[in-house]
Amino acid sequence: MSKRSYMEAVLEGLRFVSTVETDIFRGSDVEGSHGNGHSQRKKIYVRLLLSIDRRETREAAMETVQLAMEMRHLGVVGVDLCGNPMIGEWTTFWPVLEFAREQGLLVTLHCGEVPNMEEINAMLDFLPARIGHACCLKQEEWKNLKSYKIPVEICLTSNIRTETISSLDIHHFADLYNCKHPIVLCTDDSGVFSTTSSREYAIASSAFGIEKREMFELARNAIGFIFAGDGVKLELEQIFDLAAERLQF
Repeated sequence: MSKRSYMEAVLEGLRFVSTVETDIFRGSDVEGSHGNGHSQRKKIYVRLLLSIDRRETREAAMETVQLAMEMRHLGVVGVDLCGNPMIGEWTTFWPVLEFAREQGLLVTLHCGEVPNMEEINAMLDFLPARIGHACCLKQEEWKNLKSYKIPVEICLTSNIRTETISSLDIHHFADLYNCKHPIVLCTDDSGVFSTTSSREYAIASSAFGIEKREMFELARNAIGFIFAGDGVKLELEQIFDLAAERLQF
């Protein structure tokens, strides 16, 4: 499959979802709300990132960015640099990612999966909209990350199963959570790691002693870091606020 035909297959699959209402993309995702958050039907908001694999050439990476730009009207909002962290060089992809950002695409980076401090610092200095994992930072890198307030996608099960982190009791989630750094719990790949978002929240609650109310707030705060417009964020906040009333938080 080409990159385009792959994306077309993904979009076709989303259109056939019938168990929930699927919000892929409708008009401007920046201005206005998509509703009032009071629908009785469950709803999933889908926004897409196209991945640049570190095995690729700069030319192939630019092809992905161009495709993302062409498919913005179909729910593509940004690009992600990912793949084997032992392969490829940050300098190969930096110009492409900078170009993507100049075109209005959001950029997230798999960062700090291996202890390559030169690359980690360069990625942090790039100021991506989010980073994933952040497992192998040292003191200076942690200082920079916290100073820049770059949101971190935390993947507890993935980090343990890939042995990037040896055990949950030393996981950096606790430090970032306690200092109120922007974080969001993620699955990484729910199929590969046999987990769900709910399970990741349950693990965090059990491992780090976080009570139900605080877990609820952790999930609600994540709305601020999603790659969607203000209308979608407002609608999601309304959904959470209604849930808080029912749960009597």
